Amino acid sequence: MTVQRVSIIGFGRFGQLLAAIFKDHFQVQVTDLDAHDGAAHSLAAKRAGELGFPFVNAAQAMDADAIFYCVPISQLEPTLAAHLPYFTENRPALVADVLSVKVHAKEIFQRLLPPRRQALLTHPMFGPDSVAAQGLAGQTIVLDKFRAQDDTYDFWKKFFETQKLKVIEMTAEEHDRVAAESQGLTHFIGRVLGEFGFAPTPIDTFGAKMLHQINEQVNNDSWQLFEDLQTLNPFTIEMRVRLSDAQSRVFNKLLPNRVDKEKLVVGIQGGRGSFNEEAATYYLSRTPNVPYELHYLHTTEHVLQALYEGRVDRGQFAIHNSVGGVVTESILAMANYRFNIVEEYAIKIAHALMIAPGADFNECDTIMTHPQVLRQCKTNLEMKYQRLKKISGEGDLVDHAKVAELLAAGEIPANVATMGSKTLAKIHGLEIVEEGLQDAQDNFTSFLWVERPH
Repeated sequence: MTVQRVSIIGFGRFGQLLAAIFKDHFQVQVTDLDAHDGAAHSLAAKRAGELGFPFVNAAQAMDADAIFYCVPISQLEPTLAAHLPYFTENRPALVADVLSVKVHAKEIFQRLLPPRRQALLTHPMFGPDSVAAQGLAGQTIVLDKFRAQDDTYDFWKKFFETQKLKVIEMTAEEHDRVAAESQGLTHFIGRVLGEFGFAPTPIDTFGAKMLHQINEQVNNDSWQLFEDLQTLNPFTIEMRVRLSDAQSRVFNKLLPNRVDKEKLVVGIQGGRGSFNEEAATYYLSRTPNVPYELHYLHTTEHVLQALYEGRVDRGQFAIHNSVGGVVTESILAMANYRFNIVEEYAIKIAHALMIAPGADFNECDTIMTHPQVLRQCKTNLEMKYQRLKKISGEGDLVDHAKVAELLAAGEIPANVATMGSKTLAKIHGLEIVEEGLQDAQDNFTSFLWVERPH
């Protein structure tokens, strides 16, 4: 076959590079995504004029022996669809793409192109930065013959070889599978490094300098390219999941098997005197020969973070109550961490209303306690203590054991009462106003005993 005129659709950084590769061999004309009859004033048209390439409209661009779509991955379909009305019976002779994902391009060509239209799938495994640094010779291009005739395919394969490119013949499916764990993985790591804030230091090793090159090169590309690479290649999801799992395994291998070899360190959601402490003591009583130390972390978020960072060996938090339902605080925290559930168990819960030592209950106007306590005692509180405002604290104060501690210390005003285990009154010297305020006498809360993934 003979190729005289080549159109390049999309005159960004790569479109300009491809035009430069073609210019000594073909009549090259270019256009951009938004090209129209008045597009001579566009930035792309100006750049084309500076580089010596005719800038044409879409209809003129279709009058070519070959068209190479150098558009963002997500723009191939709408751009090709817009061009189809300008196709004639024999022109363009060949439609090709340079997308970094091939199954996506293949599917679009199959769905939109007329059945007899020749189509070639290509992926130049280089860009302006790598060519500027290393030259064109020795770079790699992947070809999938797809719907190109034998002579057409042989022409382009030979052309790329004459440019001293390494031609690899590969199906679209095989390409995407391999690319997900090569280009896709590299771009993902590069973006992570950018998000991390990876910056040069005076003591960078050779390996660190290589990572800086990846960081710089990947983050020099548009976010659109990265997003398309990760979402339009059907194999990248599996790659990202495997990478995340591998990162977690390596991270966990660095954590100590035990924080203290002499005892088991356990982080619990509540404070001293809380139902969490009661539940943990119950669980640990089944192994009386194992010494332990409880860390009172007050929130599920703190428990799971401490477990993740290796500051505790085990964690415990409430997950569900027979009256109050799921513990929302725990559900939200669980979404942020990986952990193994060792066991779920339950204890019976009874709630008492208590005030600061020496306080006058008649002057109390607020109950501050965990949202679950308010749910479990809702009916009784409305019936008996309707005048009191019911609230939950923020941060550690969501834990009624922490509220009780600060109430006894005078750090919470005496007009505030709290609710929880009557053990809190005994520990902190609080005065109990009433016990057994839970709506159901058979009131059970379930807890999870958790550990780091193996």
